[in-house]
Amino acid sequence: MDGDKGMDIEVFRRDTPGTANRIHLNNAGAGLLSRRTLETMTAHLELEAAIGGYEAADQERERIDATYANVAQLVGGHPDEVALFDNSTHAWNAAFSSMTFEPGDRILTGRAEYGSNVLAYLQTAQRTGAEVVVVPNDASGQLDTAALAQLIDDRTKLVGVSHVPTGGGLVNPAAEIGRITRAAGVPFLLDATQSVGQFPVSVAELGCDMLTATGRKFLRGPRGTGFLWVRPEALEYLEPRSIEIATATWDGKRGFTWQDGARRFGTWEAGYSNVLGLSAAVQQALEIGMDWIGRRAIDLGAYLRDRLDAVPGVTTYDLGRQRCAIVTAKVDAMPTAEVAAALAEHRINVTTTDPTHAQFDTEDRGVHPLVRLSPHYYNTEAELDRAVEVFAKLAAAR
Repeated sequence: MDGDKGMDIEVFRRDTPGTANRIHLNNAGAGLLSRRTLETMTAHLELEAAIGGYEAADQERERIDATYANVAQLVGGHPDEVALFDNSTHAWNAAFSSMTFEPGDRILTGRAEYGSNVLAYLQTAQRTGAEVVVVPNDASGQLDTAALAQLIDDRTKLVGVSHVPTGGGLVNPAAEIGRITRAAGVPFLLDATQSVGQFPVSVAELGCDMLTATGRKFLRGPRGTGFLWVRPEALEYLEPRSIEIATATWDGKRGFTWQDGARRFGTWEAGYSNVLGLSAAVQQALEIGMDWIGRRAIDLGAYLRDRLDAVPGVTTYDLGRQRCAIVTAKVDAMPTAEVAAALAEHRINVTTTDPTHAQFDTEDRGVHPLVRLSPHYYNTEAELDRAVEVFAKLAAAR
């Protein structure tokens, strides 16, 4: 691939122990840790065991605090605009629950919205009388931005969208959504769980007001990490629903003041080996270059999708004008779970989509469950060919 000029994929593979014994095509679930990230995490755990947890945190405070700067650089923000969490869903809920909804308010979202977000919308609608409005897809299967613009009115309190869905290779037109919401003065909450780490993400270019992501997927960080980015102007209408000693300061009487910036959404307690692992993974992605990572990942997704489309009896299901490294497929007349199990027998890691994790998409298409394959930059074309061979054998045997 042209985007690989000057890059030695084998260097990345040697730095990724998991590639030695299996083909990992489940980076949309959890990417493989690099040696650097693994060693960073284990070193801190050893330090905690040697001198104590509080003492280890004190000793490593500068490196821990640098995590905020690294994450901010990754998304094009500032360190004080970042709060760290133990997962992306908690980060997303911290942002969403900080908004106030009343009867008649409208929450606009897309058919590709992630299942946990949908449940939060529905709960809020039940509690407050707000309305959840699902924006239709356009002919390509991405969110219809023209329809979005028409649906926004003075009752619209929030637009919440998943940049990349959990169940397919679609990349929603987030930058255009951002232009529409900024022009209308409507808050825009972007779930970037599947996009951050897979290709470049810039909060300035996307125009979102809040963005959430995880460390464990395409960023290749540890499980138990996530973050929230908040535009400073959004703090005017966001009121965190939880409060603790790390997020606010007692005024000495019967009041308090919030911490400056996004830190008001975070927590005091954290697993610092995970935080440092996240920081190491982000640093590594920045050093390699998100432009190159994005080109490589998307090219691999296109290569795999094209190869699967060429196999008789295999169908892919990814939507949108722009598609990414996530590829969803079925073998005709064969249960999805059996396909995934057959791939696992060949030491090929994949997962399957769940209809309850993409409720509005399930209502619209009814195609789930699907086999979900998600290569990343350290995968090789030969590995993808091997997965296609398994699909072809299964399809031929039907």
